[in-house]
Amino acid sequence: MSPALNHSSVMEFVLLGFSSDPTSNRILFIIFLLLYLCSVLGNGLIIILMCLDSHLHSPMYFFLSIFSLLDVGYATTTMPQMLVHFLSSSKLISFEGCWLQMYAFSALGISECILFVIMAYDCYVAICFPLCYMLILNWGLCVKLVIGTCASGFFFSLVHTFFTMNLPFCGPNMVNHYFCEGPSVRSLACMDTHLIEMVDLVISIFMVLGPLSLILASYICITLAILKIKSTQSHCKAFSTCASHLTVVTLFFEPAIYVYMRPNSSYTPERDKQISLLYNVFTALLNPVVYSLRNKDIKAAFIKVVVQNRVVW
Repeated sequence: MSPALNHSSVMEFVLLGFSSDPTSNRILFIIFLLLYLCSVLGNGLIIILMCLDSHLHSPMYFFLSIFSLLDVGYATTTMPQMLVHFLSSSKLISFEGCWLQMYAFSALGISECILFVIMAYDCYVAICFPLCYMLILNWGLCVKLVIGTCASGFFFSLVHTFFTMNLPFCGPNMVNHYFCEGPSVRSLACMDTHLIEMVDLVISIFMVLGPLSLILASYICITLAILKIKSTQSHCKAFSTCASHLTVVTLFFEPAIYVYMRPNSSYTPERDKQISLLYNVFTALLNPVVYSLRNKDIKAAFIKVVVQNRVVW
């Protein structure tokens, strides 16, 4: 039993979602089902290609496959339940279920923040030290970086979730969101949450602004290195290598900063629900699109796998 149950009268929450109209919910169900399936299939395809094609067995694609795996988990923590609630009259989630959802969502989100830094460092090494790339980013270091990333994500998420779910909840129990996100649940607590907000702000600064600063520092070094290259063609190739990563970073960090680095007093449920879709749904959906359409190696691997399967059949 969760410790919070000892001083909370709330045993379950109601997730209000986007609409109470059955017709609108059926339309939203179809839309989000397609988005979820495309996200899982797209990211799953990237992971499969990384495993099957030996030409993609490099640190860059290894990190990309981990990123795709996190994206699948990230979307799966919220979207299946949201889809069920679209078609169900009951939108309940137990206290423990809410606790688990918040923990998994935060853990995967923080892990992605750290992984973005590693992918930026990968770009930095690839462009600034191309001849030493495999020596610097050897497989042993890559595995350690990924394990450290996930361990950090799940540890810091535990701190964030523990403080939020240990608050007393006396009612109401209606969460104006489509999943149990920290700020939306915390707004229902029947006590002053300023101290918890400060703890969350410190974690957010450390786990959001910290990685973002390191990413920006990496790209400043990358830009300076690119400007030293005389060939225009090399300029375009180097910038193209980084453009995909920068696109996904922007889509992820901007809405996350807006949602997690504000006090509860400025909490706006309807707007926050819409903004959270950017880093929860659309980042996971656009990740395979952005990386696949701009990457010749992934396209070649896809064609190769398709051709081989045709030959087998």
